[in-house]
Amino acid sequence: METILYPHSSPLFNLKPSSSKALFSPSNQPKSNSLSLITRPVTSNLKKQPSESVKPFLSLPKSWLSHAHHGLAALALSLALNFCPVSPTNSALASEFDVLNDGPPQESYVVDDAGVLSRVTKSDLKRLLSDLESRKNFRINFITVRKLTSKADAFEYADQVLERWYPTVEEGNNKGIVVLVTSQKEGAVTGGPAFVQAVGDTILDATVSENLPVLATEEKYNEAVFSSAKRLVAAIDGLPDPGGPSFKENKRESNFKSREETDEKRGQFTFVVGGLLVIAFVVPMAQYYAYVSKK
Repeated sequence: METILYPHSSPLFNLKPSSSKALFSPSNQPKSNSLSLITRPVTSNLKKQPSESVKPFLSLPKSWLSHAHHGLAALALSLALNFCPVSPTNSALASEFDVLNDGPPQESYVVDDAGVLSRVTKSDLKRLLSDLESRKNFRINFITVRKLTSKADAFEYADQVLERWYPTVEEGNNKGIVVLVTSQKEGAVTGGPAFVQAVGDTILDATVSENLPVLATEEKYNEAVFSSAKRLVAAIDGLPDPGGPSFKENKRESNFKSREETDEKRGQFTFVVGGLLVIAFVVPMAQYYAYVSKK
């Protein structure tokens, strides 16, 4: 060490063996120790890095699986809502049975389940039918429904309503039921023995075949109901029959042409097409001939 650190001697020009010994002497071994200390954290860092890099790759499948579970749950819910059988208590069926279960209206004479009657019509019906009930002790209830699913036609449903609302003959003797089915454009009138006798079979058949179906076909539901009420009330009061509407025979003009018109149009079309073809071929040839003759 003294020869290396001597100020008058330079290690670059000192090629003595002692210098080589001094360079590789045990006093310089801490350098190797320092190198080993430096390499140790490097090796430790290399060991830690794979553990840190593996964590995101391990977390990705978890998040992917969670998203997959949510997607499968949403798909199962949508399939259950779309393909599950519809319960029998749908809107049309429930309203149809609600009319039966709710019983006759207490403050009016109308059950407008189809929602086609205006306030004016309901008010006019209440005034007309309440006057009839106070004078003649006959009560007429009007029912409108969109469609029927439990019965074949309006007559069966009207009989069912009469039997449900008035179970005994005494209760339904002077009661009348008028049903209008808007989707089928038909109606029915039924009632107890006293009601049927007071109105008469002629007016009952005329109301069912004229007032209800004709005006319902034209979607004049308010007029169909109120005109039927006036006709039934007039029959009970013994007044002349106001009559009802009749089907209009609308002659539809055919949009198809006759054979003579078709042949005539075909001849004209052939003439026009032939003239256009002649012009398309002759005119260019004439122009070309004129151009060549000038040369």
